[in-house]
This record gives sequence, structure tokens and C-alpha cells, in this order.
Amino acid sequence: MGAQRANNISASAGSMEDLTGFGIAVVREEGRWKCGPLSEGALTSLRTAEKELLELRSSGAVFGLLDVDDEFFVIVRPAPTGTRLLISDATAAIDYDIAADVLEALNVDIPDIDPDELDDVEPWEEGDLGVLADLGLPDAVLGVILAETDLYPDEQLTMVAQRCGFEAELSAELDKLPR
Repeated sequence: MGAQRANNISASAGSMEDLTGFGIAVVREEGRWKCGPLSEGALTSLRTAEKELLELRSSGAVFGLLDVDDEFFVIVRPAPTGTRLLISDATAAIDYDIAADVLEALNVDIPDIDPDELDDVEPWEEGDLGVLADLGLPDAVLGVILAETDLYPDEQLTMVAQRCGFEAELSAELDKLPR
């Protein structure tokens, strides 16, 4: 997030070098939540994240939570009518290819901000605030979570999980990830 952007590490051309974070697939099927890891490639490529989520082939809700480099998060929800997307910080598109891919998919221009001035710019979200509304997270509540710019993306995603009811499943999956 803007206040947390201390070392801008560019994740250009799909590079995973020095990139931290996680990608988690979330599935709701027959009233039960399941979480599982996405590949590291899902953190650098929107296409990879979409492909992995589509391969889950569930009759219930399927979406991905991407915490990219502890700087911003993306919610990816493939649907027959097209993928629904939300990015927590549109300014991340200046430094991260996946963020630029999300903005391109949303038909939003990359912000025209000098990279040296990013620390002085308040982050803003782009995309579908109602992406998880049918799962218990109204767009107004997601907007409040996004407004908490002093929180790290994993903390914001934990709040998303709490509101939707899969916090325990997300926590268990995150505990398995190497840190």
C-alpha cells in the first residue's frame, strides 16, 4: 500500500526474484469452504491465475486471493461472462506487471505518476467492489476494508475471509506456506 511502499521492487516480465506474497484459491461448494495454494506464477501473471482457477472446475463459487509482494492484493473471480477483478492499489501498475494486466483487463489506464512520487500518493482501488457480494461481503464493507490503507494486504484479505466465513480455512492454508 502507499504507506508501506518502502522498497519498490519491480516484478517486470513475470520475474519472481525477490517477490513475496501468496496466491490462494478459494472454493465454496455444497456449503463448505476450501482453500488451496496457487502457483508462484499466479503472482506475476493474471492469465496464469485465471487459468489455475478455471482448472478447479467447481459447481460453486471459485476465486483467487493474491497478495503481491505485501504491497497490494487482487481478487480474481472467473465467470462465464468474464473474469471479475478487484485490485486494492491501482498505483501498483507502475511497478508490477500483474497490476498492469489487471488494469488492462478492466480497461483502465495505468496511472501517470512518476515512480519517485509513489510514496506521496494515496492508493486507490479499481475494479468490482461487488466481486464477493453474493458470498457475504457487500461492496460497502469491502470499500471500508480497502480504505484501511495502514493495513498490509494479508491483513485486509484476512478481514475479507472473516466477513465471508472462511478465515479458519485461509489461516490453515497460509500456515502451510513457506515464509
